[in-house]
Amino acid sequence: MESGKKKYNKKALAEFKKLILKRKDEIVDDINHISEDTLKKSQKEASGDISGYSYHMADVATDTYDREFSLGIASNERQFLYEVNDALKKIEEGTFGTCEDCKRLITKTRLKVVPYARLCVKCQEKREKK
Repeated sequence: MESGKKKYNKKALAEFKKLILKRKDEIVDDINHISEDTLKKSQKEASGDISGYSYHMADVATDTYDREFSLGIASNERQFLYEVNDALKKIEEGTFGTCEDCKRLITKTRLKVVPYARLCVKCQEKREKK
């Protein structure tokens, strides 16, 4: 627990908000990049083959796998975006930095690494063991 406090002060919250907004920009850029590379190109363009020749089945399978893999990464990034937006909402509501399980303050060190953390380290470890 962070020295017995229940909430972070405005200065600390402003720091966390800056970190979170930076992370949000990175995630949005990643999603846009993946979307452009994956969804806006035809399979021929994605593979670099713009000739009129047909594909070999193995090439088609590889291209399909690559597209699905990229879409999976984008899906994970969208989950992080949800977490980041939720953290920003908590800053506005005044509940940011409080562990959802034990209601203690999450340490600044943890929040600097994972600014959208919902749990303190102890509670996170307990959940992971289950």
